[in-house]
Amino acid sequence: MVERWYRNGAIYSVDVGLFQDTDGDGVGDFAGMARRLDYLSRLGVTTIWLNPIHPSPRRDGGYDVTDHYGVDPRFGSFGDFCSFLNGAGERGIRVMLDFVVNHTSDQHPWFVSARTDRASPFRDWYVWSDTEPPDRFEGPVFPGVENEIWTYDELAGAWYRHRFYSFEPDLNTENPRVREEIRKIAEAWLRVGASGYRVDAAPFLIESKQPGSTLKQPKPDYTRFRDLRESVSWHRGDVALLAEANVSDEEVLEYFGHADGAASRFHMIFAFRLNQAIMLALARQDARSVVQTVRELPELPRHGQWATFLRNHDEVDLGRLTPEERQDVFAAFGPDPNMQLYNRGIRRRLAPMLGGDRRRLEMAYSLQFTMPGTPVIRYGDEIGMGENLELPEREAIRTPMQWDDTPNAGFSRADPGDLPVPVISEGPYGYKQVNVTDQRRDSHSLLVWFERTLHTLRECEEIGSGQHMMLDVGPPHVLVHRASGESGALLFLHNLANVPCRVDVGMQTDQPGRPLSVAADGYYDEKVDLSAIDLAGYGYRWIRLRRDP
Repeated sequence: MVERWYRNGAIYSVDVGLFQDTDGDGVGDFAGMARRLDYLSRLGVTTIWLNPIHPSPRRDGGYDVTDHYGVDPRFGSFGDFCSFLNGAGERGIRVMLDFVVNHTSDQHPWFVSARTDRASPFRDWYVWSDTEPPDRFEGPVFPGVENEIWTYDELAGAWYRHRFYSFEPDLNTENPRVREEIRKIAEAWLRVGASGYRVDAAPFLIESKQPGSTLKQPKPDYTRFRDLRESVSWHRGDVALLAEANVSDEEVLEYFGHADGAASRFHMIFAFRLNQAIMLALARQDARSVVQTVRELPELPRHGQWATFLRNHDEVDLGRLTPEERQDVFAAFGPDPNMQLYNRGIRRRLAPMLGGDRRRLEMAYSLQFTMPGTPVIRYGDEIGMGENLELPEREAIRTPMQWDDTPNAGFSRADPGDLPVPVISEGPYGYKQVNVTDQRRDSHSLLVWFERTLHTLRECEEIGSGQHMMLDVGPPHVLVHRASGESGALLFLHNLANVPCRVDVGMQTDQPGRPLSVAADGYYDEKVDLSAIDLAGYGYRWIRLRRDP
């Protein structure tokens, strides 16, 4: 059996305010989350990752926090949050919180105090400069929206640093008192019952933030991750830390840490490079980018784990592709400039990106689920939700969950005009065409496919904890790989093109008996012949080679 819970299962990313409203104010709440736990349990979710739950003006989806120790009253009370945690625990579902400590809202009491009084004890909790910094225009996270990382504040009489929006001033993580406060925040929510954290903007927590530092790029201080890991592990032995870190292969190993050959800093890191390779492969209908990437990914320290994803709560980030590769993905999935964002990404959901083609959708998610790591799924993707491109920036894919075909998609009893974020009501992805209730009644729906596949995934622990090997067989549009572990071995085939084919993988050396079909896109001959495996267009097959007792 897999010894660490984060290595075998599925993580469900959800914004509480967009999932289920129970009090009719148009905002989802923890009472609504609690009511939908049976839905998530049936889906096959093992961990719920909650986007920020803290008090916030919500100018940036809650990532502009005003109180790290509180629950946003729009979501309910602290007691409602605890009831939700208890309900999740009773169903064997863990809860992971977003850990947003690189910056705060400019309305946070710390910043309000810091900007109004140079003698404030919170003044040096942020990063200031009395003169215009030389790196004022270097490295904004949202180019085209924010063009500088330093803003002059008249009230403070100084420039303050912000790698993200100007209303999100950076915390001075080089200050020991700030790091001590970060430790307290982490320990507090673990005591309540959180199982781990998705650490937001991890690279910015360890960079130097002094004026001019983005020009010099001094070496990051990775020991801060070690200190955080030691602190949270002392308070909860089975805690898991997941880093949002889109960094190079060499840096990835520093984020994991490798004390005595085991991951000593982060347990998990999002597989950004693999995600971009998959997007390129889907766009070109050519598997070679995925094959090359998996082969080049660094060998992780013991207990280290990738978190795989196709779509997350942000844009599809294509920043590590070459200009030519990026244009190919744009042409396939985001040809309209309104679909693109920050000169590097696509602000769409996967279903419309793939033209609503069920075969391609199933094949793409099957590919994600069989890649090395633990899959992360964005709420609504299990029913094929779309986006609202009339909303600004990343908000396009942050629309309410579509439960049924009643007004507001069953999300809220509020007047539709009073919803802070409108439900998708028009077009092929409107709530009358795409919703949970209709798909629950259809045994062939995408939702039912997700349920069946996620439960199958739980029986294939080699995927999350085994060794993966790419096989050089078949045409370029077919990806063939295998995963081997203590419990057995599995073979996976994915056809990225709409062209049927036959693949010869040959006899596998450690195959003691008859290979068995575990999952597939449709009906194939029950007798699996490894020298002649048929694949339909956009087809996929999971084949068990052996099961060890």
